[in-house]
Amino acid sequence: MVVRCWQEDLCTVVGVSGELDVAGAPRLRAELEPVLSTPGPLNLVMDLSEVPFCDSVGLGVLVSTLNHVRRTGGRLILVLQEGMISHLLTITNLDRHFETSPSLADAQAALGTAA
Repeated sequence: MVVRCWQEDLCTVVGVSGELDVAGAPRLRAELEPVLSTPGPLNLVMDLSEVPFCDSVGLGVLVSTLNHVRRTGGRLILVLQEGMISHLLTITNLDRHFETSPSLADAQAALGTAA
């Protein structure tokens, strides 16, 4: 798994590629720690478009990240392609809780209109 974090004008972007499973989830959690420790509301875009698989451990990281971001008064947008992760969110009814976008540009635009 490869995790890249960078700051854009209106948000922090976390790009993830590789499987978000029991082996990869701890890496993502570790990379998110400094991002989530920043004070104030956090606008976070997590690009999962290059993640082909997510298990329950990976889903747990996504849920805990969403809960943290909401506690700060921020927003989390997941960039997803049609496929395994969007299906997983649907069958677990988490699609009602996560804000999603089909592209990084669309997610950034959504945050820009909310600012």
